[in-house]
Amino acid sequence: MKLTNYTDFSLRTLIFLALQDENVLVTTDDVANHFKILKNHLTKVIHKLSKHGFIKTVRGKNGGICLALPPEKINLAEVVQAMESNVEIVNCAQPICPLNNNCELKGILDEAQSAFFSTLGKYSLADITHQPNKILSFLNIN
Repeated sequence: MKLTNYTDFSLRTLIFLALQDENVLVTTDDVANHFKILKNHLTKVIHKLSKHGFIKTVRGKNGGICLALPPEKINLAEVVQAMESNVEIVNCAQPICPLNNNCELKGILDEAQSAFFSTLGKYSLADITHQPNKILSFLNIN
């Protein structure tokens, strides 16, 4: 399964926010510049992350974004499932597959996908940001 750039940008944004001091607001420009992401794309990502309750947004001159939950409460499987518009590995109905009712592949792929999300579900944002100094140095953040 290949994740979309949309989900990749979502995870990068959450990592960036997890590295900040609690309740410190950062701007969309900050995130976009550190990851070389177009601000227009990132704005859509931030809107959806906010809609799903992963981040808080504050409008205005001193506004910005921050995590809405502690990093240990942000489950990676939940983020991926919320951000991916289609997690179906194959669509046997488009075009209709002549093997549809006699094929073992769909069940195997469903099992593999379940294992993928089961593994992701074991981890939180805290698990991937437990070495903040290492990540901060790569992002050139002091």
